[in-house]
Amino acid sequence: MDNENRTDEQIVKQVLLGVIDNFRVIVERYQKKIFGIGMRFFNNRDDSYDFTQEVFIRAFESLSSYAGRAPFRYWLTKVAYNHGINRTGAKRTESEVPEEIPSGDSTPETRHVRGEIRDMLMRAVGALPERYRICVELYFFMGLTYGEIGRITGYPVNTIKSNVLRAKTMLRDELKGTIAEDYNEL
Repeated sequence: MDNENRTDEQIVKQVLLGVIDNFRVIVERYQKKIFGIGMRFFNNRDDSYDFTQEVFIRAFESLSSYAGRAPFRYWLTKVAYNHGINRTGAKRTESEVPEEIPSGDSTPETRHVRGEIRDMLMRAVGALPERYRICVELYFFMGLTYGEIGRITGYPVNTIKSNVLRAKTMLRDELKGTIAEDYNEL
């Protein structure tokens, strides 16, 4: 079986057994996801590229600590999340929302409006209390489940659900009366 058809856990076992070149498969599978996490922390491509490299170095160096109790991708995401928190000193003032807000229309006017909405969402999410912002980013922007977020942050699932609900309410209140009010993704 070639490496492309192996599970992450099988690749990790191979790397731990000395076939370290196989770690490139992990890098190839997750570099976009880790870069996306970096963008959420730094809002800067150069810093996010550096962050991505640092995360994979940290993951490789601490690979033996992966116990296999949860899927490898959760462990890697937690490494990235913790590294981002450590690099930013746990205080961030801005956040990033998805580059594209879905629309069947692609005129210059609609692209401009979507850009304005994205900027408003970015500012509003960035202004949320950190515990809410973290849950919103991991849930909506990174597509993680409540259970996955719990494994990464250490928050209980019910706390995560509550934080997401409160954040949505705060965002709706903040965006009320703006063009972003009708954007119902949050």
